[in-house]
Amino acid sequence: MTKFPNNFLWGGATAANQLEGGWQENNRGPSIADALPGGKKRMQVINQPNFDWTIDEKKYNYPNHFGIDHYHRYKEDITLFAEMGFKVYRFSVAWSRIFPQGDEIQPNEAGLKFYDNLIDECLKNNIEPLITLSHYEMPLNLAKKYGGWKNKQLINFFEHFVRIVVTRFGSKVRYFLTFNEINSAAHFPALSQGLVPENGATNKKNIFQAWHNQFVASSKAVQIAHNFNSQIKVGCMILYATSYAYNSNPINQLSNLHNNQNFNFFCADVQIRGEYPSYSHRYLKENGVSENDLDRTTDELALLKEYPVDFISFSYYMSSVIDATAATNETVAGNLLGGVKNPFLKASDWGWQIDPTGLQISLNELYDRYHKPLFIVENGLGAKDKVETNGKIYDDYRINYLKYHIQAISAAIEDGVEVMGYTPWGCIDLVSASTGEMSKRYGFIYVDLDDNGHGTAKRLRKKSFAWYKKVIETNGADLDNTINY
Repeated sequence: MTKFPNNFLWGGATAANQLEGGWQENNRGPSIADALPGGKKRMQVINQPNFDWTIDEKKYNYPNHFGIDHYHRYKEDITLFAEMGFKVYRFSVAWSRIFPQGDEIQPNEAGLKFYDNLIDECLKNNIEPLITLSHYEMPLNLAKKYGGWKNKQLINFFEHFVRIVVTRFGSKVRYFLTFNEINSAAHFPALSQGLVPENGATNKKNIFQAWHNQFVASSKAVQIAHNFNSQIKVGCMILYATSYAYNSNPINQLSNLHNNQNFNFFCADVQIRGEYPSYSHRYLKENGVSENDLDRTTDELALLKEYPVDFISFSYYMSSVIDATAATNETVAGNLLGGVKNPFLKASDWGWQIDPTGLQISLNELYDRYHKPLFIVENGLGAKDKVETNGKIYDDYRINYLKYHIQAISAAIEDGVEVMGYTPWGCIDLVSASTGEMSKRYGFIYVDLDDNGHGTAKRLRKKSFAWYKKVIETNGADLDNTINY
């Protein structure tokens, strides 16, 4: 197995809305995540025509409101990350903790102070902070009053937010990401764009306009960061699902090419190459939109070209299969995508098909296309963990999953791919974004809370905790380590 670079960034990843809690403390305002109901049908609920981002405490359970109480227990959690040997910790800054309504001039000092403390705690433990600026948690007011990212005013609000964050933290933080899984809006614009049927999600023009506004905002973020400190690196973040044609039928091969262009590459092409790709005309037309429908100025297009991102980060959980020729096929679930079942793959408890080879393919596809450093900032296995009578959690299935994906990263490095680091998702158990469950666990650290928020929130080390600690200690050389647990 190829040796990992000496400066390889091993760590873990979370998002503020899924673990912080403290949703109204110290002047924090509500975010769109705070309006997401609990339960497996939360995505169906917010896709209903009458859903209007109203927080109804009597009607819904809102697990995001408490998360895992990281807001009060961050020191304990960072200590556990340090015990594993994390080199980097990816987390998000909750926009509404800094600007409660999103459109204020003056930031909330208490919110800034919390992240000062969190960053300092990371640095004290020799952990590099990797900050996501927008991770499915825009201020609720911006979705309700302004209609989400389809409104160009959000570019200015985001620019102001980024300027405050970079000015405050840029001397201590070297890595930033702009929009989490920005391309996910192709299937589900609520989380990344603040668009639901009530405020325009059913009109594809709004989704493409929102994307354009986010692209402009991303370039402004790069501009702000580079002007503040030329050593800061800013990355985009996409949801990548390696895509296969179901068979050798040329129709399926062409459909797979178009799927890759539309989903895996479109948002990355604009943010990395700094211009709209040649196939965007077809992509817009397929969705009933023309270039003339979109408000894109000459100055904005020039900004995209002048300030592309420095690196590419992405999530990888599963691959997908494209079959445009069959009337029906057995389907699977997975990261809001779903799709045709691949008969060669096994699936997780939630139906997400497990494909480590697809990660090696994705790394090669992205690097060959862009020649930019890559960072895998989400990957992991959501599973139902059991605490045994001795207080132990034997999650060998998670170890097995991560082992084969790390081997795939090593193989991609052998192929010549430049990989910056690896931060498995939900390094500590947190609330699932897609289902609002705690029982869908990803972490190396178990958190004693159930789907209704009942429990002690006590942190417990899983078997994978000790395993990953050894992986980091050996810089990925020992994936078959025998551990005392």
